Amino acid sequence: MYIWYTKVSNKLNVSDIQFVSRKKMGELLEKKACESRLGAIDDALYAIGGKWKLKIIIALKEGNQRFNELQRALDISARMLSRELKDLELNGFVARKVYTDTPVVIEYELTDYSNSLSEILEALSSWGIRHRKKLIEERS
Repeated sequence: MYIWYTKVSNKLNVSDIQFVSRKKMGELLEKKACESRLGAIDDALYAIGGKWKLKIIIALKEGNQRFNELQRALDISARMLSRELKDLELNGFVARKVYTDTPVVIEYELTDYSNSLSEILEALSSWGIRHRKKLIEERS
């Protein structure tokens, strides 16, 4: 038998203690590990998910770009681009550079932190190519 308890505060109440079998203990630990992994995936999808975020990051890999340049390159509405750039900036992937010359120029650039996505982008690209080939072969 194992002792499983939920620690809510520094005090351990007897009512918090459950006696569980080895099998039940394993199930509880598996469930906790699964919830942890799913939570991490949710966090990742929140940061880079959606139709536009990865496309914006890939476009900025070509170099710094102004808002209108990004909008034209991606064929995205101004409102959506503004929202996505703000999210990417909050998550530390994009930096907004303001040049105070006349006229004021604003450029967007990738941060060093955005390089942490390189392996993910490569893996997604490879998987996308394989997936497309599979679908084409199945429909041929």
